[in-house]
Amino acid sequence: MRSRLLPLLIVLMAGVLLALGFPLAVSVAAARQQEVVVDRIDDTARFASLAQYVTKRSGGSRLTTKDERQETLQKELSRYHEVYGIRAGVFYRDDGAMAHAPEFWYLPAEGAARDAFREALLSRPGHDPAQVWPWQRGGRLIVASPVVRDGDVVAVVMTDSPTGEMRAKTLRAWLLICAGEAAAMLLAVGAALRLTGWVLRPVRVLDATTHDIATGRLKSRVAEAGGPPELRRLARSFNEMAGNVEEVLEQQRAFVADASHQLRNPLSALLLRIELLALELPEGNEEIASVRAEGKRLAQVLDDLLDLALAEHAPADLRLTDIGELAAERVESWRAAAEAKGVTLGGNCPAVTAWADPVTLSSALDAVIDNAVKFTPEGGGVTVAVAGEQDTSTIVVADEGPGLTEDELARIGGRFWRSGRHQNIKGSGLGLSITRALLAAGGGSLSFARREPSGLEVTVSLPRSGPGS
Repeated sequence: MRSRLLPLLIVLMAGVLLALGFPLAVSVAAARQQEVVVDRIDDTARFASLAQYVTKRSGGSRLTTKDERQETLQKELSRYHEVYGIRAGVFYRDDGAMAHAPEFWYLPAEGAARDAFREALLSRPGHDPAQVWPWQRGGRLIVASPVVRDGDVVAVVMTDSPTGEMRAKTLRAWLLICAGEAAAMLLAVGAALRLTGWVLRPVRVLDATTHDIATGRLKSRVAEAGGPPELRRLARSFNEMAGNVEEVLEQQRAFVADASHQLRNPLSALLLRIELLALELPEGNEEIASVRAEGKRLAQVLDDLLDLALAEHAPADLRLTDIGELAAERVESWRAAAEAKGVTLGGNCPAVTAWADPVTLSSALDAVIDNAVKFTPEGGGVTVAVAGEQDTSTIVVADEGPGLTEDELARIGGRFWRSGRHQNIKGSGLGLSITRALLAAGGGSLSFARREPSGLEVTVSLPRSGPGS
């Protein structure tokens, strides 16, 4: 969940920072250019004030003689160009130059400079020059101001400024903005990590506790400290629910155990009376044999119910166990029973360790192997294979019986459940339920799968790491 929530928060925060950063970068570039434009406007206004006192033309396209004011204006423009590297000139309406620097620079015939010149001739407010961006090498700023004499525009002051320094300042400002954005992003990521950790830590604890309860550790509870108030309330509600479930299951186990125990004595007395009655009847009486068989079956069911109640209640004595050696022992113990039925029982049991209760695991293997031998027809085989993986060790018991359908596989292991096709085979339907409860107490599990072409595979899975590791 964190892997999905954290990228979402990071993307949202990156979007916010970019949404703030882009307008800020644009406004910084515009502000830098506006500063330069204002300076150029001030400069052109100063030159225009000098140019309006230059002697008027005498009919021709050029002055007949240079007056002193014109020479002063030329000197000012030349010095301006030498100091700042900015082209500057004063041009008459017919494009003739009153003064200009450098000497080779004249008013171009077309382009931004010509447009600014025309606007100034009309004595209109000049438009701001197009924005020059840091990557636009060679970009220039053109500013024009009219020279007014006796209410008429007689000439125009033009400045053509290089933009290298302005672009460098803008770029430095952008780098500072990027550095600030990067720092803000790092802080945002750190805050997102803390936030998601704070929010999801109770969820992870709740998930782990739910898994513990699902695997039989009903004493597990969720710590209510930490996290948002809603999750703390959820933790309290979950603990109350877990307590109620544990209490109900404890009452159920107690009822099953008490009922099984209380029924055993009357049933034993009843079976004894049946045996005494059988002595009075002719030997081989079918009715008394049927009653005796049902009585023994009922006694077996009561014993299985008591075992199930004890299995669900008793804690497991976990220790590091060589399950390969233990499985080989159980295979050898069941070999005689399998041969008596005409079933071949084999095992591949290398030395593999896992954490398990040896007594509990032995009982579970007995139940699984007994089931496999019971349902395997004469001439068939049962194999027991032990294997170890990175986190889990497994014992797979495979038979060559009729197997189960997909629907039956989903129901196998339930209490008193037996396949409708196997009702004539001896059993109470509690053996696998007892096995599953025994394994769950130690962190193990029991799973079932079809075996091709026929048969059933039962897998006992055990953890390779100890409790708390």
